Amino acid sequence: MLQVAFIRENKDAVIQGLTKRNIDAEQLVNSAIALDEQRRALQTKLDATKAESNALSKEIGNLFKSGEIQKANILKEKTTQLKETAKTLEQELNETADSLTELLYKIPNVPHSSVPEGNSDEDNEEIYREGDIPKLFEGALPHWELAKKYDIIDFELGNKITGAGFPVYKGKGAKLQRALITYFLDKNTDAGYTEYQLPHLVNEASGFGTGQLPDKEGQMYHITADNLYLIPTAEVPGTNLFRDMLLNESDLPIGITGYTPCFRREAGSYGAHVRGLNRLHQFDKVEIIRVEHPEHSYNAFDAMIDHVKHILKELKLPYRILKLCGGDVTFASALTYDFEVFSTAQDRWLEISSVSNFETFQANRLKLRFKNSEGKNELCHTLNGSSLALPRVLAGILENYQTENGIKIPDVLVPYTGFDIIS
Repeated sequence: MLQVAFIRENKDAVIQGLTKRNIDAEQLVNSAIALDEQRRALQTKLDATKAESNALSKEIGNLFKSGEIQKANILKEKTTQLKETAKTLEQELNETADSLTELLYKIPNVPHSSVPEGNSDEDNEEIYREGDIPKLFEGALPHWELAKKYDIIDFELGNKITGAGFPVYKGKGAKLQRALITYFLDKNTDAGYTEYQLPHLVNEASGFGTGQLPDKEGQMYHITADNLYLIPTAEVPGTNLFRDMLLNESDLPIGITGYTPCFRREAGSYGAHVRGLNRLHQFDKVEIIRVEHPEHSYNAFDAMIDHVKHILKELKLPYRILKLCGGDVTFASALTYDFEVFSTAQDRWLEISSVSNFETFQANRLKLRFKNSEGKNELCHTLNGSSLALPRVLAGILENYQTENGIKIPDVLVPYTGFDIIS
């Protein structure tokens, strides 16, 4: 969340910045500032009351020592009243602080100055494109039909076991899936990211820490008996590794990577665009996460973009990069670039990665700080990116690499699969 001091000191800039999200944030911002003023006033009163009570306690002790019992007893009555006042003030202070925190949770991150204006994904700005779109032979199939033809993914079996959106990978389909996961992890660790195996369930604090709660509560699978959530992305457990940490400046930067299954309810998703692997309730993804010094986070962001570009270049998949507009950038992100691969058989672009800089937004929730060169505690910047999400990468490979004799395997993956064609 945004720091209340930042909101107070940059009120007009925050309100203006949030207009890029098509939000009129004036009332939210004014309410936050008012609650902060109330909180600070209560804190001042509480501190003064406690200070007066402590001073009287010392005076009472001296009076008892000097034998002035009557005066001491009169002051004891006053300290009792002061303690009751302090108790009331403390309760009011806690209630005000909780109200302020609850309100701050509702205010999204201020978009970076480079974020274009817009209302939806139709207004996102294409900033890069690479790779030739292959010309397929007559009778080329979309990936869901290829999956059935070559018996590598069974959507109906997954539907029987669980429901729609939970496919079963089989034979060479399962091996290709495993090959992609290992390849992505190898590329990430070669680039300096430390590999982690992360929990697939997180507690409520972790969801709030990265901004999934309360914003995306309806999209997460909630295990009510234990108040745990199935992860929508490895970003959640991965970033929460650093919750409540005070780092040394020399510890930065930190880069980690991990493979996890991801679970999303995708409520309200329907139509042709959700067919096959296009949109799933359970899918595999390899993530990269960075904790950075604020002065270096946008250089790190650029490096993450280049890293994903390199992987897609090795896979020889046609792709493009979009800078998300204010109406499409996520709640917690200051700047997001989406990567999309071209699905030739479907004749459409499929999102396969989002790379985001959250600046201090997540770190403030996480209480993730570092001690700077002046010895002062400062919030870190956090970033994350898909490197990569598997379903649509797999869909792109199946469709773009299909031939009349089978589906070729990208050269870079053959050492991982042990075969060069699905036929």
